[in-house]
Amino acid sequence: MSTESHNTGQEPRHADVAFEGRDIKAGIIYGYLLALGLATAAALLICVYILRLTSNFAASSDRPAPPSRDAHPKELPPEPRLQGFGFPGQEADPQADLRKKIRHDSEANEKLEWIDRSGGIVQIPVKDAMKIVAEKGLSSVPATPVEKKK
Repeated sequence: MSTESHNTGQEPRHADVAFEGRDIKAGIIYGYLLALGLATAAALLICVYILRLTSNFAASSDRPAPPSRDAHPKELPPEPRLQGFGFPGQEADPQADLRKKIRHDSEANEKLEWIDRSGGIVQIPVKDAMKIVAEKGLSSVPATPVEKKK
């Protein structure tokens, strides 16, 4: 450690390191920053001018909007209509409608009823039909399709 005092009023100097004061000129850096700020402001003004020009041009060349549905409030849009809010006669909650559809399909798959009693055609649950097909296999002659009575 050095025993020399650093409070001599001069900056400490090292024999191998030198600093040239003329290499850094703050005026030039400030000039570049000013030019950059002016260029950015000019670009902003040009962009705002172009935006206003194109907006006015687009507004002047637009066609008028078609008449709204409010002119005929009782007239519904054509089929198929989207599910959701705002249409009369539609479910208010699409998720509830989906749950209702799944429940209805599950009940139909589990139903046991006669389709044609004289022909011996019965609707049985899907699980039971799969067990029968697994045990006996499918018949080699396809049965003639019978329309279900509504």
